[in-house]
Amino acid sequence: MSTNDNKELRVGMVGYAFMGAAHSQAWRTVNRAFDLPLRVRMAAVCGRDEAKVSEAADKLGWDGYVTDWRELIARDDIDVIDVCTPGDSHAEITIAALAAGKHVMCEKPLANSVAEARAMVDAAAAARESGIRTLCGFNYRRVPAAALMRQMVAAGRLGVIRHVRAVYLQDWITDPQFPLVWRLQQERAGSGALGDIGAHIIDLTQYITGQRITGVSALTETFIKERPIPAEASGLAATGNGQAVGQVTVDDAALFTARLSGGAIATYEASRFAMGRKNGLRVEINGSLGSLVFDLERLNELEFYDATKPSAEQGFNRILVTEPEHPYLSAWWPPGHIIGYEHSFTHQMRDFVQAVAEGVDPHPSFEEALGVQLVLEAVQSSAASGSAWTQVAQPAVPVAA
Repeated sequence: MSTNDNKELRVGMVGYAFMGAAHSQAWRTVNRAFDLPLRVRMAAVCGRDEAKVSEAADKLGWDGYVTDWRELIARDDIDVIDVCTPGDSHAEITIAALAAGKHVMCEKPLANSVAEARAMVDAAAAARESGIRTLCGFNYRRVPAAALMRQMVAAGRLGVIRHVRAVYLQDWITDPQFPLVWRLQQERAGSGALGDIGAHIIDLTQYITGQRITGVSALTETFIKERPIPAEASGLAATGNGQAVGQVTVDDAALFTARLSGGAIATYEASRFAMGRKNGLRVEINGSLGSLVFDLERLNELEFYDATKPSAEQGFNRILVTEPEHPYLSAWWPPGHIIGYEHSFTHQMRDFVQAVAEGVDPHPSFEEALGVQLVLEAVQSSAASGSAWTQVAQPAVPVAA
């Protein structure tokens, strides 16, 4: 990493669409919300279209822009590369950045395949010897209610974990005329609902419980198998009205049952065809002493059932997660004043900057993200083969602290 005596952490970001905007907001905010040993400087953003990336740099608060990520990595005035591109470019950009001595934050899922993810893990391990830090961006770990949920499970408030239920439901591609965007192409996205939103609930449940998924039985479905594409694209079929169409090569929905390393059973559901559900992530944990429920659409709350109370007092109680002693919330507003989705990214940047400053590895590491990738691979294998049960290969690292 280039020397920097000004206590700055100079960031270069690749990609400026949805995730790029979310990350930019967090980089802009993190030093204003938290007292940190390093001050973030948003040095440059990268995108292929010069007109669009120039506009994005101005809108999102970056000092400048480039149109080639290799140029970004080569710059001496950048310490961190933030990868917000589709999954097919994660490995190439990340490995090159690590070789150049840059810290890396990479969006989830880590890669499009286990082979790519393993290569990224190897590159991160080699760079770690020189003090280079890496993090995979599973932002829902940083929702205070989800972090509190993990603390309560770790403290034994639920006793022995018996059952995990997790769903992530959306409906943004239910219209058959929705175009064939990159998220619907396997070569760009790796998988569909499984990797896009299913990866979140895989990581989140493993984080909350402190246990790994060890085996799965899965099925996937693609409900709309062709989508319209720009008419000028070549080599593709056309509908009766002459509109060009292409094959959807990823899943629209994925369901699987699982076992966890601590003995619990689990069910997972990820769908982009759940009419009326916009961003419906929900996790329920049932244990021998009670239950906890987290719903992203009520992200400042937890539901807690404490079975140790007298029967006359039992029932699900709401915990409003806005107290200063709750995770991350001492930086924000008085109790009862809620926060939102964007805060999870600010918290992610806070943890990353703190880890870099302290010379420790942030979580989730690339090794932990590989663990999610191995589950995705097992789900795809089980669904493709119709196998009743598929074991999940395990990385040689513990579940994150």
